[in-house]
Amino acid sequence: MQKKKTSAVGKFFLIVIIAIVLITAGIAALSMRYYPLRYTGIIYEYAEEYNLKPELVCAVIHAESGFNKDAVSSAGASGLMQIMESTAYWLAPKIDMEDFDYGQIFDPAVNIRLGCFYLSMLERQYGDMDVALCAYNAGSGNVDRWLGNPEYSGDGKLLDYIPFDETRGYVERVADNQSIYAFLLKFN
Repeated sequence: MQKKKTSAVGKFFLIVIIAIVLITAGIAALSMRYYPLRYTGIIYEYAEEYNLKPELVCAVIHAESGFNKDAVSSAGASGLMQIMESTAYWLAPKIDMEDFDYGQIFDPAVNIRLGCFYLSMLERQYGDMDVALCAYNAGSGNVDRWLGNPEYSGDGKLLDYIPFDETRGYVERVADNQSIYAFLLKFN
């Protein structure tokens, strides 16, 4: 009698363990499909160099290009972090990238380096990452106008309201994705 009970308990635990493994594998497969994670070595390197959280960089890449290094927007922004040609040429000398050519923007290391530097520069300029993300998405000129408008900013430093739907959604997506990537990076 004891042997049958032990055998049934053992089978139950084996089934539970198999179920946990299958569920975990399914979740991992789904998360990698909807939240890809590539170029982590490069992301960690430049996130550290420019004092950014790696999960933030991943979230921006996810929102900008879905981790497609060959992405080109309808506006002409290119690569993982969707950098415009004029912005790339303006940024490259600031980080001593000699002989930069915009064709290099599709190289993940070049794109992530420029994007991280730019995001870090915007954060220093505005003193707040959400405002920096607005500038990354909508441009500094728009953000400067919003900060100067009491309808959008009560203190001229933070945005109480983001008037562009696209930018408002972008900041929300980055925040949501950042939480997911913080979790995923623990297992990478």
